[in-house]
Amino acid sequence: MQRLFLAVLLTLFSFSASAASKGVITMRSANDVKTTVKLFKKALRAKKMTIFKVIDHAKGAKGVGLRLRPTTVVIFGNPKVGTKFMQCSQAAAIDFPMKMLIREDRRGRVWVSYNDPNYLARRHGVRGCSKVRKKMAGAQKMFARAAVKKAPPKKGFKDYNPFKKKDK
Repeated sequence: MQRLFLAVLLTLFSFSASAASKGVITMRSANDVKTTVKLFKKALRAKKMTIFKVIDHAKGAKGVGLRLRPTTVVIFGNPKVGTKFMQCSQAAAIDFPMKMLIREDRRGRVWVSYNDPNYLARRHGVRGCSKVRKKMAGAQKMFARAAVKKAPPKKGFKDYNPFKKKDK
């Protein structure tokens, strides 16, 4: 029985490691989808990023008589950085601008997911370009972390800056 349990555990671990290697990075949010999206957009604006589009898939599903748990994709970027990546491999343009998926699972937990720039580089055969790849990876991680941390009280939300250092 123990062997069966270990076999199942190893299989599940292999599957989750395999899923992670597919190039999608996921973090759990401390907030609901709406708040997570607000925090994410606020973080993007604080760093002067362009928000190209916010797609509310649940709203779209409702419009055609279907149900979908809260699922939002935010399309964003900075042409100065994205263009440099595409100069390394023009085929990478299929994956730009960058996207962040914010969704609620069956248990009501909220997740933020995005494409790993290192995976995108491998996918498109990018050689070199490590500086721009690292910059993108750092920015996406920073934005995702800003989106998933516990939101401030509603009273102070308007003036909230996720990048401002707290006074000690």
